Amino acid sequence: MLHLDFAPSSRAPSVVRLALATVLSIGLSLLADAALVAIGTRVFPTTKGYGHFHFQSYAKLTIIGIVIACAAWPIVIRVSSAPRWVFFRAAIVVTAVLLLPDVYIWHQGQPVRAVAFLMLMHLAIGLITYNLLVHVAPPRRQEAHRR
Repeated sequence: MLHLDFAPSSRAPSVVRLALATVLSIGLSLLADAALVAIGTRVFPTTKGYGHFHFQSYAKLTIIGIVIACAAWPIVIRVSSAPRWVFFRAAIVVTAVLLLPDVYIWHQGQPVRAVAFLMLMHLAIGLITYNLLVHVAPPRRQEAHRR
């Protein structure tokens, strides 16, 4: 049901392709974050100066999350014969879980407009990272066993 069959039909991506996907994910996600902050503060001027909109605040968490996702991708390939299927669903679940702190800080009185942009940042990071991993660092074909 979960496609965790420990019978992989492919091998992990090359280290070079995985590193490239990781670097691209970090760079493009940070650009998306900065763009969303710029849009958010332009559309809603009251969000200017919002603590979570400072580059140092979101960059650290963005990088940590992406590194974890990029480390998970080869593991998923190793434990599943349908790694993209599993990773896509895992990305949805993880992104949903990562929205919970945003809901919590909103519930604690943080500005709803700013929190909405934090949520958009999480969604953008998830979309960027998933797509770069599965397209730039796809699973490699299993080599036939030699006799």
